[in-house]
Amino acid sequence: MSPSAAWGPPPADGPALREALYGGALIVLPPSPASEGLRALAQRLLHEALGPEPRRAWARLPADALFHALGGVRRALYLAPEAHRLLFALLTERGEDPAAWAFDPARLRVVHPHGDQDPRARAVYAIHRDTWYGHPPALLTWWIALDDLPEAQTFTTWPAAFGAEVPNDSEVFDYDAWVAQGWSLKIGWQDPDAGRRARYPGFLGDPAALGPGVGFAARAGESRLFSGAHLHGTRVHGAPTTRFSLDLRLVHLPDAAAGRGAPCPDDRSRGSALPDYLRLGQLFGEGQRGPRP
Repeated sequence: MSPSAAWGPPPADGPALREALYGGALIVLPPSPASEGLRALAQRLLHEALGPEPRRAWARLPADALFHALGGVRRALYLAPEAHRLLFALLTERGEDPAAWAFDPARLRVVHPHGDQDPRARAVYAIHRDTWYGHPPALLTWWIALDDLPEAQTFTTWPAAFGAEVPNDSEVFDYDAWVAQGWSLKIGWQDPDAGRRARYPGFLGDPAALGPGVGFAARAGESRLFSGAHLHGTRVHGAPTTRFSLDLRLVHLPDAAAGRGAPCPDDRSRGSALPDYLRLGQLFGEGQRGPRP
């Protein structure tokens, strides 16, 4: 069955939702207490670091100062126990058993006006699959808008490319070698020149050959769920405000152990990010593997 070409509501239960996502469905969820909690936490950190109107800080702060201030927000959000508890709550809201899941914590995504003109930001705009970065076929991506956003400031997905082989250079990516260069590279909180030096896998063909993509507008606190095997890319925008959003990466551990997940016919990345995911069932107990300091 071909994946849906539009964003839609979720199936009623968790197993059906996962199977739909592994099959290419694009799911939209309305704001919830947990997604609003994550949004409020991120907004508070942004205001503390950037002052009033954080979305306009790009116009008043020097580029290096802005990068380092945002790096502090990224780090705090990624490591904050409060954020981890809210990720736990996202799953319990959906009737899921958090002990069955592992996650890569919340990442702040930053898309400045005309950011494509900065060579350090080129990786932000690469058309890619998240699975090309050493993630398993069971990877699910959970995206949360921090503000009301028009379609021109979100991202595009190409459902017709789901499960199909497309030209890419995912073979350049070795997860273990990547994090060995420095754990901060994984989150992007310290190295402003990583975008120039690091190798990030991407689509190598003509985007026009992919056909029409699927976009969307979003409400603040709204969630978008999709398989990490979907081909997608951030839109270039020229609005006067920065687009801030959150990305969460989730894996249902029993599905991953059973080999369930989306088709990944063109993933040649090496290594595995999954051992570095937090285990929600052990989050506040002993023995968890989590973000390295």
